[in-house]
Amino acid sequence: MYTAAMHTSSLSSFIQLIGVLVIFIFVLIITYIVTRWIAGYQKGQSFNKNLKVIETLKIAQNKFIQIIEAGDEYLVIALGKDEIQLLTKLTREQLGILPSEEIPAGIGADSFKELLDKFKKHIPKK
Repeated sequence: MYTAAMHTSSLSSFIQLIGVLVIFIFVLIITYIVTRWIAGYQKGQSFNKNLKVIETLKIAQNKFIQIIEAGDEYLVIALGKDEIQLLTKLTREQLGILPSEEIPAGIGADSFKELLDKFKKHIPKK
């Protein structure tokens, strides 16, 4: 039998569900906003004109080799957990860096639509 008490409890449960969903969505929105703010803040803090990491190679846990551009010089450094060592200095010719205008068209030039079209060609048709 359907009674008024059952109607009240199901309505109360539904209202609780809606309340929890609203709180969940609110938390997601706040998390998104705070994450964007922190990312923007860190990006502003790490912006500099004289130092730039060109390449990083992980050789072990907490051990890296990096090529850093410092002004007009290129430095190869070894980074450990508690130490940094200068390995060598390089010239631009020794790096083998391609300026962005010289990158071949096939590398990173595909748009999402082109990639999707390539993917669709490999899917068997019914």
